[in-house]
Amino acid sequence: MINNGNIGDCMNKINEDLKSVLMIIAGSTIFAISFNKFIIPLNLFSGGGLGLAQLINNALGYYLKTELAMSGIINLLINIPLFIIAYKLLSKRFCFTTLLSILTQSIVLSLVSIPKVPIMDDILASCVIGGIGCGVGVGIVLLTRASSGGVDIIGMYLSKKFKSMSVGKVTNIFNIILFSVCAYFYDLPTAIYSIIFCCVMSFVVDKIHLQNIEVSLMIFTKNKQVKKMIMKDFIRGITYWNGLGGYTDSETDVLVTVVSKYEILAIKRNIIEMDKDAFIIINENLKVAGSFEKRIL
Repeated sequence: MINNGNIGDCMNKINEDLKSVLMIIAGSTIFAISFNKFIIPLNLFSGGGLGLAQLINNALGYYLKTELAMSGIINLLINIPLFIIAYKLLSKRFCFTTLLSILTQSIVLSLVSIPKVPIMDDILASCVIGGIGCGVGVGIVLLTRASSGGVDIIGMYLSKKFKSMSVGKVTNIFNIILFSVCAYFYDLPTAIYSIIFCCVMSFVVDKIHLQNIEVSLMIFTKNKQVKKMIMKDFIRGITYWNGLGGYTDSETDVLVTVVSKYEILAIKRNIIEMDKDAFIIINENLKVAGSFEKRIL
């Protein structure tokens, strides 16, 4: 006998997976287009694995006395050992979605034309616009608990293991080394503008990557099941006490918990469905110590 509940769960899972795939393709495409249109025409470098691929491509071209356009292929090769790391240390779903992102990037970077003349005359403006576009693209990919490849894989692993780390921080550390090499072999302005581009991108990534942002909730409710819902459905710890309404002197539960910003909408929706009169206070910009689990994968 067919269980309608199981069918519904399967359909929801399929819809969620399809949504994730479309977001990964969209985010990777936005990144590649922004990079080709705003950064490459300025002869600037990306950070992370793609930036390393650019340096290797240019070095090979220099020694072979020819102009090469193999950054996409080299970037794919760089990602192979990182992909193996992801497969061993992270989840299989993460590996599949990361592979999808890398392949989408490589295809779009190869197909989208690069303007021979920069779209914007102002180099700084191009760095900012390109950084925002690339940051949005990478951020969308990370929202699906996937990665755009390269240093992002290392960043996601370290940010899961260490609370003080984030994808943006790991990327910036790697880029400091990368752009020091860039400044040595090229000129200082190229390195400086490349750094500006990557800093803007990293800032945008950390703002969009909601799983990386901790938020505290203080919930006032008379429904005794709300705390059980949060503990069971979201597996988050709760501290609570009994309070009294200032005007009515009626009893209410006061719940305090810490979640990721990614979970906020679902938690709020569930609370309102259970108690339309619930009052919720949301506090961001937290630093959490203790056993809080950061779920970015």
